[in-house]
Amino acid sequence: MARLLIVHHSPTRSLQRLTDAVVSGAGDPEIEGVEVVVRPALEASAEDVLAADGYVLGTSANFGYMSGALKHFFDSTFLAVGGALDPSGGAGPEGSAAGATAKRPYGLYVHGRYDTTGAIRSVQSIVGALGWAQAYDILDVLGDVEDAHVEAAYELGATLAAVLA
Repeated sequence: MARLLIVHHSPTRSLQRLTDAVVSGAGDPEIEGVEVVVRPALEASAEDVLAADGYVLGTSANFGYMSGALKHFFDSTFLAVGGALDPSGGAGPEGSAAGATAKRPYGLYVHGRYDTTGAIRSVQSIVGALGWAQAYDILDVLGDVEDAHVEAAYELGATLAAVLA
């Protein structure tokens, strides 16, 4: 059975609403053969990442960057799951990651009040160094979470699960 790992930092009602919709979508009863594992970013481990076949990442946009919790997740798992670094310690060239998780599909949702650009860019930089493959459009939510955002979050979860099914 395929495994979808949802790693999130959902400290606000808005982000929790999006996370709940992603989880619901991933668990859509019409999608069979996928186990959905949900981990808060501060609890997710390299073992979780290695055991998964695909990923959905959720974060707030804080001061132009991903949440500290999601950054901690990446910091504590990156090398153990096959992240590629160049000699300077930066991300290796695109496509250079050959670790155990390279080419696995991922999705991303980000919520912010003012700007999400830096948060999205920072996550994409790290998943690029991991060699993960973006499997669906990024859900980028500014301001209040509307019903359309919740529907898009459901679709994000369902699509990633369907990709693995």
